[in-house]
Amino acid sequence: MKLVNWAAEPAMPPALPMGLDDDGDAVAEHDLRESAYFQYREGSRLARWRMDMKEASDLLAPATGRQVLVGIAVVSALLVWRLESGRS
Repeated sequence: MKLVNWAAEPAMPPALPMGLDDDGDAVAEHDLRESAYFQYREGSRLARWRMDMKEASDLLAPATGRQVLVGIAVVSALLVWRLESGRS
């Protein structure tokens, strides 16, 4: 996911701060950037997919991911040990 996030451009413009909502120029600029984002997004399926992947997050927390990898390694080692003990 991190590789996809680094490769995808552009990003959705951040929300307009509360203090700038009275500034017409700032609002117009924000609206232009937002409309450019949505135009680019709707331009092709590949762009839409890349942008969806950029906004997606990892399914597992890093600590959970490490636990899953350790579990897979332990189960694999036990499986190999069991298969090797049957050959002798």
